[in-house]
Amino acid sequence: MTDFDSNRRQLLKGAAVAAGGAVAASRLAPEAQAAAQPASAATSAATAATAATATISVRLRVNGAEHQLMVDPRTTLLDALRERLHLTGTKKGCDQGQCGACTVIVDGRRSTSCLTLAVMQEGHDITTIEGLGTPNNLHPMQAAFIKHDGYQCGFCTPGQICSAVAMLDEVKKGGPSHVTADINAVLQPTDAEFRERMSGNLCRCGAYSNIQAAIAEVAGVRR
Repeated sequence: MTDFDSNRRQLLKGAAVAAGGAVAASRLAPEAQAAAQPASAATSAATAATAATATISVRLRVNGAEHQLMVDPRTTLLDALRERLHLTGTKKGCDQGQCGACTVIVDGRRSTSCLTLAVMQEGHDITTIEGLGTPNNLHPMQAAFIKHDGYQCGFCTPGQICSAVAMLDEVKKGGPSHVTADINAVLQPTDAEFRERMSGNLCRCGAYSNIQAAIAEVAGVRR
């Protein structure tokens, strides 16, 4: 017998052994899976139980009213406002803090509610578009938006108005922006300041000129 024949036989034997092992493994797989199922079910049940108990009590002060909620600690302020308190005026746009549609006012400052957790806002004063005014008693900024047609589809409008109200307060307090020429001088409310400070609020309909006109009127700026 030549070395070639011997090597050939060894190769065939090895292939037969490997094939037999694969068949045996395939026959054992259902039994192994069945044995693993109870453990998997127990793990799933434990995970569900943990998720059910992983809630935190939080008291939110929104538009002057106190609300006691049990929430998942990962719940954003935006979702708490919309899904739990049913204040749907605050809109979910990009859900990444880029469009400004979810802007609310927290302690007098603008906040993108999709980027902050509800549990972080306990003890803070939160104002949404519903808290700025009512149909019979509009906030001056709301009235100005209507007068100057500062909206089209209206989706970004609540965030635009909340942002504009808080932005004018920032200007009154003299906080400089990127376009402020002299940070030591008295800050002047100008169109350039308004455009820069409102740049985080996007309007996909492109009603920016009308939004600017509404803000200028409330600020008492002649255009």
